[in-house]
Amino acid sequence: MKTNRRTFIQQASLLSAGLMMKPSLAPRFHKNVGLQLYTVREQIAKDVPGVLAKVAAAGYTNVEPNGYTRKDKFWGMDAKAFKAILDANNLITTSGLYGIDIGGEKDLDDLKHFADVANILGEKYVVIPWIFEEYRKTADDYKVLADKMNKAGEATKAAGVHLAYHNHNFEFTDMGGGQLGYDLILANTDPKLIMMEMDIYWIVRGGADPVTLFNKYPGRFKLFHVKDMDKANHMINTEVGSGTIDFKKIFANAKLAGLDYAFVEQENFGMDWDASITQSANYLKHELLR
Repeated sequence: MKTNRRTFIQQASLLSAGLMMKPSLAPRFHKNVGLQLYTVREQIAKDVPGVLAKVAAAGYTNVEPNGYTRKDKFWGMDAKAFKAILDANNLITTSGLYGIDIGGEKDLDDLKHFADVANILGEKYVVIPWIFEEYRKTADDYKVLADKMNKAGEATKAAGVHLAYHNHNFEFTDMGGGQLGYDLILANTDPKLIMMEMDIYWIVRGGADPVTLFNKYPGRFKLFHVKDMDKANHMINTEVGSGTIDFKKIFANAKLAGLDYAFVEQENFGMDWDASITQSANYLKHELLR
C-alpha cells in the first residue's frame, strides 16, 4: 500500500502516534530527527558548547557524534563531560559513528569500550563509519567483512547496543559478475545483528535507488543520513530540499525501510553553516514531517 509524507510519522516504526506536534506548535524537532555533527566538524572542534547551543536553536533535539576514538574522545572530552553539555542544551544522542576498523584485526576490548560510551550517552546504535580500501578489493573480501561484522554485532549486542554500518558510494562498484559490495554486506550479515545507516546522498551518487533497496531488504535501514545532492554539481551537497534527491518519496517509505532515526548531514556549504542547518531543519519540518 502506498503512503504519503502526511502518514510518515504515523507509519514509521520509530514514532508513536501523537508524539509529533504540528510544526506550527513545535519549534523543535521530534527526538527521532537530528543533526550529524560531521556537518559542523570545523566549528565544533573550536567551541563545543557554543555550536551545540546553535544546533539546538536551529530546532534539533538529537545529534549524532562522529569519529570518537579512545585517544581523542569527544573533542577531548570523555562521555560524561560531553553528555553534560548535551543535557544543558536539551539535546540527546541516539547513535554515533565510532573509530571502528572493521577490516583489521578486531580488538573486541575496543568495541566493548565504544559500547560502554554509547551506554553512558544513552545511544542505541554504534555505527561503523568506513571500510579502508585494502579490505574491500574483491567480492570475497566483502564476505570476510560481513563475517567480521556479525561477530562484532554479537559483541555490541551483548553490551546492550546495536551495531550499524554507514555506506559511501564505493560499495556500488561491481566486484565481478554484477556483485555489489553493498549487496554482499546485506546478504551476508545477520539482520538481527547488523543494521544499516543509509547515507542517502552516497546511495544516489553510487547509482542506486533507496526505495528499491528498501523493497529488497525491508526493515534493515534503521538510520538515515539526509544529505541532498547539488543540482549543478553532483559531487557536492546542498541544503535538504534544494537539490535533486526526492526525499518525499523516500520518507513515504520509511516504514518499509525500518527507519528509527534520521540525521541531516551536509559536508560543504554555500552559506553560513548555521543558516544552512536551519534551512534544512525547516524543510524537514514543513515538507517531510507534516
